[in-house]
Amino acid sequence: MALGRLIRLCGAAALVSATLLTASGAAQAEASMVRLAKQFGISYLPLTVMEEEKLLEKHARQQGLELKTEWLRFTGGSGMNEALLSGNLDFAAGGVGPMLTIWGRTRGNLQVKGVAALNAMPLWLVSVNPAVKSIKDFTEKDKIALPTVKSSIQAITLQMAAEKAFGPGQQGKLDPLTVSMGHPDAQTAMLGGRSEITAHFGSPPFQEMELKDSRARKVLDSYDVLGGPHTFNLVWASNRFVTANPKIVAAFRGALDESLALIKAEPAKVAALWIKAENARLTEAEAIEIIRAPQTQWTSAPLNMLAYLDYMNRAGLVPAKATDQGELFFPGAAAKAER
Repeated sequence: MALGRLIRLCGAAALVSATLLTASGAAQAEASMVRLAKQFGISYLPLTVMEEEKLLEKHARQQGLELKTEWLRFTGGSGMNEALLSGNLDFAAGGVGPMLTIWGRTRGNLQVKGVAALNAMPLWLVSVNPAVKSIKDFTEKDKIALPTVKSSIQAITLQMAAEKAFGPGQQGKLDPLTVSMGHPDAQTAMLGGRSEITAHFGSPPFQEMELKDSRARKVLDSYDVLGGPHTFNLVWASNRFVTANPKIVAAFRGALDESLALIKAEPAKVAALWIKAENARLTEAEAIEIIRAPQTQWTSAPLNMLAYLDYMNRAGLVPAKATDQGELFFPGAAAKAER
């Protein structure tokens, strides 16, 4: 065999081999196990429905994938962000504050962005101190429990409210009173009367349950601070994961859409499902009332997130800026909130 022909044949064989390896690698590129996180509360209902009904696995099969899922539980956004940065978590879920924080921190490397919103819900600051009628009445004798000091959506909302109440530059006035605590523990501590916790900036259903106590009163509503409805919870991920797993991301969004549709169509069914899954101390009627609350929107579309980002820019918490909500999300996320 002529040397030139041999070289051409070897080159062709190498090309075929490389092509087959590339195709094989592409076919196996997507992860077979996905790790997702959520926190406590009925605001994570879309994810609970997704988990209990195996919707992500269902939509992954429609994409030609056999997917296993691992659901992790966190009490705050900072822990999830650490897990995401260390590669131990694929989808994080929490409030706007932690998401915007990691979005700003990772613009030049992991490029963490939103995958989809979960809802728009009002957050209430509840206190059992009879002397506290507004945030101006808090003193050094009070302690305010919230998921994560300084960075949770509750902490950011409290800072925004303090800026309005006490004036420019005073946004951190109440920060020394805040304590990081998961919602279940915060509720127990405040209502138990045996701790220093006199207030809890929580979320549904904890805030509604707390107001059933005759000692409790609503001191602040996040919708009043923001001037209207805003996204509460959303899901975020790294660009590395999203780029490597487009089918999984599509399956997640499909599963979320199905979950949200089920919440709207069958609130009684999902209420019963959530109570059982979370071992919640709510009646089905109470859960349905929260799910169908007029101020609540179950939607994957982001809403009013730039109001939070503008404040965090002004306060020096996030240097990165955006002029459109779309800059905070990966392509394919809904751009306009449902009404």
